[in-house]
Amino acid sequence: MKLVISIATRIIPRHYLQHVSHFFLRIISLFLRGNIFEDPINGKTYRKLLPYGRLKSRENVLAPDSMSLERHRLMWLFLKQKTNFFNDKLKFLHIAPEYCFIKIFKSMKNLDYITGDLISPWADVKFDVHDIPFEDNSFDVVICNHVLEHVEDSHKVMTEFYRVMRPGGWGIFQVPIDVNSKITKEDKSVVDPKERERLYWQKDHLRLFGLDYGDKLRSAGFKVTESEFIKTLDSNLIYRYALQKDEVIYFCEKA
Repeated sequence: MKLVISIATRIIPRHYLQHVSHFFLRIISLFLRGNIFEDPINGKTYRKLLPYGRLKSRENVLAPDSMSLERHRLMWLFLKQKTNFFNDKLKFLHIAPEYCFIKIFKSMKNLDYITGDLISPWADVKFDVHDIPFEDNSFDVVICNHVLEHVEDSHKVMTEFYRVMRPGGWGIFQVPIDVNSKITKEDKSVVDPKERERLYWQKDHLRLFGLDYGDKLRSAGFKVTESEFIKTLDSNLIYRYALQKDEVIYFCEKA
């Protein structure tokens, strides 16, 4: 199973995987029932989770019913415990919407919820994130995860997030980060997919962010909190929810 998932995620474009994989994963989930791991997003429990990863597969990562990964489950907990997301009336732009969240967010009466992406099968509005087709100061919340490593001009996209966010609004913009590098690695002359995979961890990545990622968000205008929320959680919950112990949440606010 580990080899199959690794090959599939490396060869098949993500938007195709998103479109069909949840049907098969729901069947597989029937054989994984148990009470060792829990997906906090939907409350389902499992004896094990599925492995996931492109270059290096990680054990107990993918929850089969919701298709959530570690970062999704951590963000869910952060939204519940550290934000006004579930209580206040909010206009919310969700870019590159994740399957594990869409139905829940659409059902929330406090949200005016809009999804957007260039190719996602679940996007309400199709657009290029370099030129988001909404007026300035349109949204209370903007969330976009694991996109900035793919785009041609990451700074331009960050400024677009800032532009469409209302003063007093906030966003979360997670990316893969090399915690062993102080600076972001980016070389526009690197066009070979295999070389990109070697340098940036995935063949369709154009850069690999380093520990300077927070400063890059600040340069777009945001007040950035690099939250180590994970460290406030009990170790037993971190294991049960199958979270990454070193994940930092980049919580961005517009003054």
